Amino acid sequence: MLPRKLLRYIIDCTGLHQIGILTLTVTVFLIEVVPLELQRRIVNDAVKHRDFVLIITLCAVYAGISLAHGSIKLVLNTYRAWVAQCATRDLRKRVRRLQADVQAQPVIEERGIEVSMIVAEAEPIGMFVAEALSEPLLQGGILASVLAYMVHIDPVMSLIAIAIFLPQLLFVPLMQGAINRRTKRSISILRILSASLMDPSSSTAEHHKADNDRIDRVFSFNMGIFKLKYSMNFLMNLCTHFQIIAALLYGSHLVLTDQLQVGGVVAFISGVTRLTDPWGDLVNYFRDISLARVKYLLLADTANQIAERHSSNHSLA
Repeated sequence: MLPRKLLRYIIDCTGLHQIGILTLTVTVFLIEVVPLELQRRIVNDAVKHRDFVLIITLCAVYAGISLAHGSIKLVLNTYRAWVAQCATRDLRKRVRRLQADVQAQPVIEERGIEVSMIVAEAEPIGMFVAEALSEPLLQGGILASVLAYMVHIDPVMSLIAIAIFLPQLLFVPLMQGAINRRTKRSISILRILSASLMDPSSSTAEHHKADNDRIDRVFSFNMGIFKLKYSMNFLMNLCTHFQIIAALLYGSHLVLTDQLQVGGVVAFISGVTRLTDPWGDLVNYFRDISLARVKYLLLADTANQIAERHSSNHSLA
């Protein structure tokens, strides 16, 4: 039997490996702000002190930090991929075991659902299992550390950037909710389609028409998902460009009035651009967790129902 809660399955299946993943994750986001500070110092030393030897030293440190940071991320990503494939394999074997544990052949609908779960539905759940705990920690840690560094550079400029960022907290959840609803309905239709394709009588004209209608409905739902997804990305990118424009305007004013050095503006703009990826990844994570919960709940409920039905039939026999 599969646990109905996705978190319970994650802990049961990959509990010890999650500790190793989280340790690497914390290391990655703690290093994230170091390149920003090095960029600021390199630019300021080039403009103010004109000490090329110091610039060479700082650039060498920058290269070393970048190499270390990239290497740790490589290990983290590879480790998460391995955990994801292990979880996918475990799910597929559990579902496949349903048929092996029963005496009679499953009915057509169950066979179609089983094929769908083994081939299509286990993969995205397994991929999510590997990043379920580490991804929000990684992206949230990067956001927090970069924002803290931006506040350190100039609090007022940071407040302006945050004010431009705030609308995303409104439109992202609304659009994401619409995406999740369409995805759930699409999954349900694909399951019915899988069962229909396994039916020997599916060659009739009536079945063909019903299957074509289901395919058209899946197409409509998926196109709705893509439209919402790309529209959300467009609005998020627009907010990022407005943040950079605001930083250039206000930062230039501070430089011209000798309240901030050029390196501070450069580091701030670099910080704004660094916020884009973790925020986008965090949005994707919350989309993925919603979809993974839906898919896992459907998979667990269906697998458990089939197992219970066969167990009941076997007892009666």
